[in-house]
Amino acid sequence: MIEFISKPWPWYVAGPAIGLMVPLLLIVLNKSFGVSSSLKHLCAMCSISKANYFKYNWKKESWNLLFVFGIFLGALFVAEYIPTNELVGISDATVTKLSSLGISDFTGLMPSQIFGFDHISNTATLISVVLGGFLVGFGTRYAGGCTSGHAIMGLSMLNLGSLVAVVGFFIGGLAVSWFILPLILSSL
Repeated sequence: MIEFISKPWPWYVAGPAIGLMVPLLLIVLNKSFGVSSSLKHLCAMCSISKANYFKYNWKKESWNLLFVFGIFLGALFVAEYIPTNELVGISDATVTKLSSLGISDFTGLMPSQIFGFDHISNTATLISVVLGGFLVGFGTRYAGGCTSGHAIMGLSMLNLGSLVAVVGFFIGGLAVSWFILPLILSSL
């Protein structure tokens, strides 16, 4: 069993498994799939702010907090008991491009040379992390949900706003990958 779950699942298994969460949540619990709203519920629960935005019955949405806690526990379990040193399956062209930008370690899920804390003292990295975090938080609130919520739940409900958001996510991701990330990596 451990051998089965320790290997990456093919897209045709993982995709439908994730996609089946949408009707399961809708039919069984009458709830919408999404993760970003859990931060709102957490802030409302802890009374971090007295803003009207956080004044609602967060207990009605406590299932969402349990769902996100389950994601955390699942990731912790996998990291602790099913570690892997397998290389992430990326194309040779991507390896060549990243290598030309000085990235040489492709072990793990994320290259530590890009996502590690070793370069946090670098001003460009610090600015990009803070600015990126702000933009993700702002964008999530402005778009009314995160990428997974819009792509999985919103598109399955044929929501036009979610389609626009998902197209925007992809355009933004491509722009950052092709134009902004090379500038950041060249300054490291």
